[in-house]
Amino acid sequence: MLSKTKVNFSAALLATTFLGSVASGETTIVQMVLKDFISTNPNSVAHIERIEAVLAERGNDIKIELIDLPASGYAEALGIMLLSGKLPDLIYFQGGDQKIADQGVLEDWRPWIKGTKYLEEALYPHNTARLDNYPYLMHVFPLRAQQPVIRTDWLEATGLSVPSTIDEYTDLLIAIRDGDLDGDGVNNTFGTTAGGSLTELDGYLNPAFGIIATWLQDDGGNWTHSNISAQERDKLTYYNQLFADGLLDPEYITINWEAKEDRFYTGRVGVVSASRPTNVVIYQTKMNTVHPGTTLTLIDPPEGPKGQGLLAVDVSKESRGWAMSALSENKEAVITLLDFMASPEGQFMEQFGLEGMHHEMDGDQVKILPELGSWESPFMISASWAPTVELFPVPAAQYLENTQTYFLPDNAFAFPSDYAAAVDATTNVYNEWAFKFVSGAASFDEWDDYLAAWKAAGGESLVKYANTILK
Repeated sequence: MLSKTKVNFSAALLATTFLGSVASGETTIVQMVLKDFISTNPNSVAHIERIEAVLAERGNDIKIELIDLPASGYAEALGIMLLSGKLPDLIYFQGGDQKIADQGVLEDWRPWIKGTKYLEEALYPHNTARLDNYPYLMHVFPLRAQQPVIRTDWLEATGLSVPSTIDEYTDLLIAIRDGDLDGDGVNNTFGTTAGGSLTELDGYLNPAFGIIATWLQDDGGNWTHSNISAQERDKLTYYNQLFADGLLDPEYITINWEAKEDRFYTGRVGVVSASRPTNVVIYQTKMNTVHPGTTLTLIDPPEGPKGQGLLAVDVSKESRGWAMSALSENKEAVITLLDFMASPEGQFMEQFGLEGMHHEMDGDQVKILPELGSWESPFMISASWAPTVELFPVPAAQYLENTQTYFLPDNAFAFPSDYAAAVDATTNVYNEWAFKFVSGAASFDEWDDYLAAWKAAGGESLVKYANTILK
């Protein structure tokens, strides 16, 4: 269970406005707030209006009123609004939710979901696990997981098959480095890169080195943090070899996601990771604008000396998602809305976008338009609804399958608030030393120095606490 830290809120938070409250017998107004989904965006308004129309046809006179907050600094703006005492019925958090939940003003989703016609079945296994641990946030979307993609024509040009092992993956990066696949006459292409963090590589390589959870057991059966494990050292040794051999972009630590993608489109790197299926669609769409007719191939996580899989998934809580105000007088309307969005008709709207812009209809036949790649489902993507038309190209569909095939639940847990400084400090120590090990600025002969620094930064207390929690 998550620890609770009490925050002294303004009295207004507990005693003032119910934003969605209406008198009995009138149209029920559900107020909601969602980043980038605002009343001045015509696509947002069109989506809401058609939802309202279908709900009305079914006898549910519900109006959805959007609360507009800036996209830049959304989490901060949301926190300020909530602290002022104004709680919409339906609130989308991107952080900052726990201090609100600790005040008892967010509803437990579980009793409301139970028995719904569609919503209960829409949940993914990780949703259920997270709700059991923290029942205030719900994010019904496929798992986000870093998975690597490559241009199909480049893969074919190397003469290699899709790699299935670490050795084959390394061979592919070598072929990219040495093959002048962009045809500019110079071998100036790196095998892979990352958008400012090793996390993108860890996302599909951690299990290959035996890092299958945040906490691992040592030879004595005691729990130790994976960041200071022998498995972590093996993985960083591999990354160091990629760096030294010119297979890993040396600027991976300083670039952002935009620069990462630009390197991919312009042929400076051959393999990049995608964090969700829509990223795969976007990569393929943008690549086609530069290199018409180009398709992408998704690479399964390669098997290494210790296993195969995707990064272990934290199931302690959702990091983002929908909350329902415990002060709302419109909870039934909120559940009616969400249950409809999980229904086949609601999911068609959510996943196919707007007719005439994202898809076209010819009788009962759906034609997907290229613009669908820019559509983001605002409410949810159900685990139980299967569209009659393929929404995603092959690599994106494979991405979705892989998130379930290679799913690993993590054993991470939330520390009490008095450990927060130690968590931050040890993370900083790890990031600093990991880059030094990978780049060669530090020798692996200094591994014990890193371990000492990590423990001195508060890691020793974290490990002791973990051994009281994990069994």
